[in-house]
Amino acid sequence: MEPVSIDNLSILYQSADFIVVNKHWDVRIDSKMWYEKLTLQRQLKYRFPELADPDTYYGFRFCHQLDFSTSGALCVALNKAAAGNAYKCFKDRLVTKAYLALVRGHVQEMKMTIRHAIGKNTVEGLTHMMCIEGTEGCENPKPCQSELTVLEHGLYSGDPVTKVLLQPLTGRTHQLRVHCSAIGHPVVGDFTYSFKTDSGPYRMMLHAYYLRIPTSKERIEVSAPDPFVPTLDSNWVPQRVTHQLDELIQGLKDESSAAAEESQEGTLSSSSLATPRAVDGCEAEEPQASCEQWLADWASA
Repeated sequence: MEPVSIDNLSILYQSADFIVVNKHWDVRIDSKMWYEKLTLQRQLKYRFPELADPDTYYGFRFCHQLDFSTSGALCVALNKAAAGNAYKCFKDRLVTKAYLALVRGHVQEMKMTIRHAIGKNTVEGLTHMMCIEGTEGCENPKPCQSELTVLEHGLYSGDPVTKVLLQPLTGRTHQLRVHCSAIGHPVVGDFTYSFKTDSGPYRMMLHAYYLRIPTSKERIEVSAPDPFVPTLDSNWVPQRVTHQLDELIQGLKDESSAAAEESQEGTLSSSSLATPRAVDGCEAEEPQASCEQWLADWASA
């Protein structure tokens, strides 16, 4: 992607009700701080001034969240009804998300499920971080689950790394970053969860690649171009392919379609964690209070 600027906004999908953008890395979605001159909501207002809703604080309703350092597909609702439809998909666990990442070291297990419960870190100096159950100062850990599939082994700037596909099956703050760190393979460039040791790369190598939100009016389904290819970053040198990305994504599409059909027939259990559907925003958890506020806002239309 080109350097971020107010007028450099990549659109992946647009309809009367939704826009899906390819968020740039190191950009906040929104901010109340005066010194945050460039945010995604400012980019949206610049690009689509006629679509900004003056009844909302930021002008646009973000259906989910991505970290400041994470790039990729992010869905924006353009009206209250659309936001409500999207929220229902998250609530009913019909949303499918898949992320790409480069992680440190060569992951030996080709596919794994990571089940570490995640809570808030209360250790002095680390309160901006999350942590896994059983570690010092881990407060109120909640069960969560991520799927990791190895795509390629290779080198980044001469060091062993693995390109992986990550699927959050639950939605906890920093879930994928914490889970990768917990298994000894932190995301390349993740300064926070490498405990301030990984500062060399130009960005954190985590990207929201695939997003599917099957609302009652339209099915949103997009892929944000893969940034972790040698033609875009010559520091990344793949050496061995284990799984093909296109085949894995097609498998997700097939599973999601089948699950949606079962849901319509009333046979899908809402409590199952066995299918790769996120219950909420992975990279920055959407607290219950925020969701309730959103619903109150939509209901006041």
